[in-house]
Amino acid sequence: MKIIVVGSGIVGASAAYQLVKNNHDVILIDKKHQGAATAAGAGIVCPWVSSHVQDEDWYQIARRGASFYSHLIDQLKNDGEDNVSYKRIGALCVRSDLHELDAIEKEVKAKYENAPEIGDIKRLSAQEARELFPPLNEQLEAVFISGAARVDGKLLRDAMVRAAKIHGAEVLQGEATLVKEQDVITGVKYQNQTIQADVVIAAAGAWTPQLLDPIGIDLKVDAQRGQIAHITLPNEDTSNWPVVLPKSSHYMLAFDDARVVAGATRETGSGFDYKTTAGGIHEVLSNALDVAPGLSSGTVQETRIGFRPMSPDGLPLLGMLDKVKGIVIATGLGASGLTMGPYVGSLAASIAEGKDVDLDLTAYQPERN
Repeated sequence: MKIIVVGSGIVGASAAYQLVKNNHDVILIDKKHQGAATAAGAGIVCPWVSSHVQDEDWYQIARRGASFYSHLIDQLKNDGEDNVSYKRIGALCVRSDLHELDAIEKEVKAKYENAPEIGDIKRLSAQEARELFPPLNEQLEAVFISGAARVDGKLLRDAMVRAAKIHGAEVLQGEATLVKEQDVITGVKYQNQTIQADVVIAAAGAWTPQLLDPIGIDLKVDAQRGQIAHITLPNEDTSNWPVVLPKSSHYMLAFDDARVVAGATRETGSGFDYKTTAGGIHEVLSNALDVAPGLSSGTVQETRIGFRPMSPDGLPLLGMLDKVKGIVIATGLGASGLTMGPYVGSLAASIAEGKDVDLDLTAYQPERN
């Protein structure tokens, strides 16, 4: 089959990589929009304690997304890609209220039977928590979950694109518009030429509605701006520091280069206004310093801005359209893009191939109300 993937974020790159490894003729096209969510994202892979965890449809796809990483990382290593930034370093769910920690510990332990990838679950005192993440507030105790991981979205995406190219995928930069004949998508227009395809996968993140609008599809996805601060701590070995998950939607995670990432704003209704705001940086840094005052001496190295593709109900939009054939939709992952993105991309690839998938997709149908 000849398959065109529009969008080389975490979802599109994964779809293209899986398809080309299955010996399909793959073209990956991306316009390189400013503010692409994958390029800005530093991701936490720990779906077992998310604020969405009570939504069974969200949890099932996110849990499988976390589990899928082991397979993906092995694939990439076999293709010579070692610099993917993915590392299981565990997560600290931190609270000052011990009853809240009791509830978290109980809830995660209840999930362990069906999700052994959670790993060890340990209750830690404030001192024990600071031994793992030294800048932490002295008042915060923790539940530690060893199976949690972190990943830099840009590095992982780039690794998948490189590996896809090695297997024969063609990668193009520029704008693609859909070609529709009657009720079938037959390919795309790219730089004044028409490229035919058996199937097109629309994985353009927050820009997917703009891709579909000319063919009469009103996709319910909005852009949500996220501002994320990168803080360097010279002379600190941060390589094994765990993810930090406080009560709020903000978070922290560390990388190997003496860098801590603090995020993130969730600016619904922002549109595609690409800018760093005083209010956004104040929100990110004040939340971070409340949880980890030891970061106050760090240097704010940069702020990254990304536009998350948000669906109205917080679930991905994944599957075929009802009235237009030849196209697969894969977007709407919101703030969970780096948790479930590679797995959603693999599902999109299977749908494009006409294969059965191991998940009931009813809740994720792209044209649901």
